[in-house]
Amino acid sequence: MPEFKESVLHLAEEFDSCRKILLAFGDENRQHLILEMMTMGECGGVRVGEITKKTNLSRPAVSHHIRILKEAGLLKMRREGTRNYYYFDSDTEAINRLLNMLNHAKTLMEQLPDRTGGN
Repeated sequence: MPEFKESVLHLAEEFDSCRKILLAFGDENRQHLILEMMTMGECGGVRVGEITKKTNLSRPAVSHHIRILKEAGLLKMRREGTRNYYYFDSDTEAINRLLNMLNHAKTLMEQLPDRTGGN
């Protein structure tokens, strides 16, 4: 059982390291923004003005959500002169950290005894 408790403590650390990612995904406006950006199909990235038009959110709101997505490691930015282009990178370490945490949580939950009272 000490190994299990150690694994739970490690899971707590993983939760902590994924807090910003979970916060970023947990907001309905950011979910909408992510989906809209993905459907825009711009490989080089999109600018805040383009995102604003697609999401019907105000420019300050889009900038706020982009900042949260960037801080979570889910969104990258490329600068060309004075223009900023935002994009998703398939090699995002943040997503891998989240997936590892979720898999670890699932593994630990599967080890817990059945408490449903059924067979």
